[in-house]
Amino acid sequence: MSRMVRRFEVLLPLRFNDGTPIPDVAVVDTLIEFEQQFGAVSCETQTIRGRWRSEGQSYRDDLIRVFVDVPDGPESREYFVVAKERLKTRFQQLDIWLTTYLIEVL
Repeated sequence: MSRMVRRFEVLLPLRFNDGTPIPDVAVVDTLIEFEQQFGAVSCETQTIRGRWRSEGQSYRDDLIRVFVDVPDGPESREYFVVAKERLKTRFQQLDIWLTTYLIEVL
């Protein structure tokens, strides 16, 4: 029997916008927070490299992907809407890329 759940994926930066490394504790705190909220969290430690522009300024990103599979409901969505703002502050970012989609768990 399968079930549908919602996956939330967050790309967490490994460097501040000025290029200095983000302390490991910021990532660890985020993983612990998600695990405490939902009972599980997963993280890919390979570095995802990206580039983006804002107001004429070019930025380079080194990121990791963190994901959580949760019940598909308004409570989960609201949690991540609020968490995104907290993560923008924690990682001192203009934005944090957070995506979501339905998955089927077999």
